[in-house]
Amino acid sequence: MTDMSARGPAAPAPRHVQIEYCTQCRWLPRAAWLAQELLTTFETELTELSLKPGTGGVFVVRVDDEVVWDRREQGFPEPTAVKRLVRDRVAPGKSLGHSEKAVGHTEGSVGRSEESVGRSEEPTAE
Repeated sequence: MTDMSARGPAAPAPRHVQIEYCTQCRWLPRAAWLAQELLTTFETELTELSLKPGTGGVFVVRVDDEVVWDRREQGFPEPTAVKRLVRDRVAPGKSLGHSEKAVGHTEGSVGRSEESVGRSEEPTAE
């Protein structure tokens, strides 16, 4: 048995993300959207992602039972912020691509957003 494990990589540790959201506040769409963002970004690194209904204004993101984001302390998360926190725990060397580059330039990203809005108002050929 030792010989077999020496040839192949060790099985990755299970990586579970849980998003607990308030049903009273109707935050399921927000939780589902964040779940989609995380599953798309970490499709090979996560073994499970669950949505947990809660009450009382809860919106908490956990990785392997560790709270990485709590709305009560930090407000609602931007997806990029949660992706960085999840990445740091499940795939530390993984690049987040264009979304990570925008994080370092918070002031500039606002300008880009406004420029994008301006472009979207231009007439488009249909």
